[in-house]
Amino acid sequence: MMAAMTLTELAFVILALLLTPGPTNTLVALAGAERGWTRALPLIPAELCAYLATTLPLAVLGTRLFEASPRVGAAITLAASVWVAWLALSMWRLPARQDGRPEVTARRVLVTTFLNPKALIFGLVLLPAEGMRLALNFGLFAVSVVGVAMAWAALGSLLRRGKGDRGLSAGWRRAASVWLGALAVYLFGHAVGLA
Repeated sequence: MMAAMTLTELAFVILALLLTPGPTNTLVALAGAERGWTRALPLIPAELCAYLATTLPLAVLGTRLFEASPRVGAAITLAASVWVAWLALSMWRLPARQDGRPEVTARRVLVTTFLNPKALIFGLVLLPAEGMRLALNFGLFAVSVVGVAMAWAALGSLLRRGKGDRGLSAGWRRAASVWLGALAVYLFGHAVGLA
């Protein structure tokens, strides 16, 4: 069914899944909030590289891997739940930085995106194809990742406390922490078969 989708249909499905609030989107929005839209944009290559590093091998070889070892998906989801729980805890406990250094780093975005379970859906279900269609699918995916990340950074920049103020308010950091914690619980439940 997925192979029969037109590029337009695929674009809508990719955008719908990318726009869904998740750990990567939360971090990109937080980056927009703590440093502003334009200064959050340099994090986007980390997100794109992580998504491509995950989805491209899955699209090419993933089906065979998951048929040979069905527990790989559960292991990836479990690892993602642990990482997102750690992010939630660190976001809750860290006081707002006064030194102007950002709390959301390219490394955090890279690891979070690399472990993002959405990549499994993209790599195993939506993007696999052959030849030129595979290249078109990934071109569309890359453009969508960049566009959606820019939108989340813009949304986050609306949360800034003030033009000259650096950092994110404690309330927004705690709200993001609670959201990430809920995502971690959901991912853990999914990994162990409860969700």
